[in-house]
Parts: sequence; C-alpha cells; structure tokens
Amino acid sequence: MTFRSGANYEGRRARSGSGGRRGGTIAAGGGIGTLLLIGLFLLMGGNPGDLGGMLGANDSQGQIESGESTDGTDPLAHCDSAEAANTYDDCRVEATARSVDQVWTAILPEQAGLDYTEPGLVIFQDATNSGCGYASAQTGPFYCPGDQSAYFDTSFFDQLTQFGAENAPLAQEYIVAHEFGHHIQQIEGTLGLSNYNQPGEDSNAVKIELQADCYAGIWAHHASEPGANGEEPYIEKITDEQAQSAIDTARAVGDDNIQRRSGGQVRPDQWTHGSSEQRGNAFLTGYREGTMSACDYLERGAYNS
Repeated sequence: MTFRSGANYEGRRARSGSGGRRGGTIAAGGGIGTLLLIGLFLLMGGNPGDLGGMLGANDSQGQIESGESTDGTDPLAHCDSAEAANTYDDCRVEATARSVDQVWTAILPEQAGLDYTEPGLVIFQDATNSGCGYASAQTGPFYCPGDQSAYFDTSFFDQLTQFGAENAPLAQEYIVAHEFGHHIQQIEGTLGLSNYNQPGEDSNAVKIELQADCYAGIWAHHASEPGANGEEPYIEKITDEQAQSAIDTARAVGDDNIQRRSGGQVRPDQWTHGSSEQRGNAFLTGYREGTMSACDYLERGAYNS
C-alpha cells in the first residue's frame, strides 16, 4: 500500500465544492488555447489569481458549496481509512493533503522560519465556485490565492494520459503536492512574483512553477518520516518506480511537450512552466535533497537548509 493504516484518517480534511453559482469564470488564455490545455496549464500552475486576462470578474468568492451533497449526505464519507485512500481518487487527494500538511508543518519552520497554515481543500465534480472565479472540470486542479485553497476534480487525472503521463497513484499525489507548493509560496510571499503575461524560459513564472515542482519533491522525500510531534506518517517509503511515475508526469506537462502535442512549434519565449526536462529535474532535486535551499529558483537565499 502507498498509504499506511497506522496514520490518523479521522475527521474531514477536504470539503465538497460541487455546484454553486456561476460568477467570474476561469477562462482559456495564457497562449495555450483549448480548455483541456488550460486545464493542464492550471494543473501544474495553481495561481489563477495572477493570470490577468485568464480570469473573469470575481463575484463568486465565498460561494463554495458546503461539504454535503444535495441529498444531505457527505460525498467524502467513504474516505476514512488507508484502504480507501489506496482505492479511490478522491480519498487519495484528501489523504495526500494530510500527508503534505504533516511534512510542511515540520520542515517549513525549521528550514524557512515560517509557520505552516493549512490551505483549504475542495474536491468537486463538474463545477464549483472559488475565490478566483467559477471553475469547471475542464479547468483542472488549481490553487487559488484569493481564498488560499486548492481545488481538484479528480476526473481530470484521466486526461493526463493524453499528454504521455502515467495516471499512477504517486503521479496524482505529486499533483496535489505541487498545488500545495503554491500555498507554501503564498506563505513565503513570493507567489505574486509570477506573471504569466510575461512568459519565457527565464521568467519568474517558470521559476515559480519549477519551485512548486521541487517542493512536491521535498514532500516525497519526507513523506515516510514521522510528523513534528512524532505522529505516524501517512505514506510508506516511496520506491524508485513510484518516484519515476511522478517524474514522468512532471515531464509530460512541460511547456515544450504541451506545445508539441498541441500541434505548434516549441517556443521557449512562450513558456510559463518550464520544459519537460526542467520540470522532471525540479521534482527529482526536491526528492533527492529534501531541502528548500535546493529549490531556491528565485535565488533568495532565505533558507536555513
């Protein structure tokens, strides 16, 4: 199993955000084109609040649905064990969030001198409202700095295979850890440095995205270790084969691969997330080193290790 039975799965970490009123819309843009591609863009981007023309007017903040479905039941009630996390995509997202929280609670104060606060976590189907606008399943997973929450429609995982990614458990977990990596940047005060309207292989947008990939690698490095208070880890030790699935997913959503598969030319001047090689290497760096200093793509020199 990837998730350990000895960890604490009690309570609810995620909330359901399906339905809701249409407000500002997270729309296509950023030079990528189709809604599927913008979904992939946001999948590994997680900062729609800084996408400028990619967002409509935001009049939907605070309109997220409660954790109950229309018939009054909890759609995530089955996510109560390691077995559920190893079986169901929505439970895997929630359990991964618990693991990522555990890791960053321990290492963010130690390595950056900052306290970790848990981001919101919304698992939805079809559509939801966020602090960054109205999102559909085609939008893909994203992090919204407006309400400091990460949003996931797990049906999007299946679309990864169209871009050469393996829809394996750790590949999905990497996606969650990447979006939470943007929350770490929000805490650090650096997320707003990313400007997707100023793309390019040396842009801040690329640096922010590569750092989030590297932060996902940091999570993978520490995921099988006890928490700050000695609590049992959620994740069993990650194998080289599992790690490779996450690296392959990072490579699949490289800007060059997306440009190539969408029928266009590879144009580094339009990159916002980094090349396939860069993204795979960024995750691998975090996974091997386990330190924030190894992920200092902004060259801030602000880390203790």
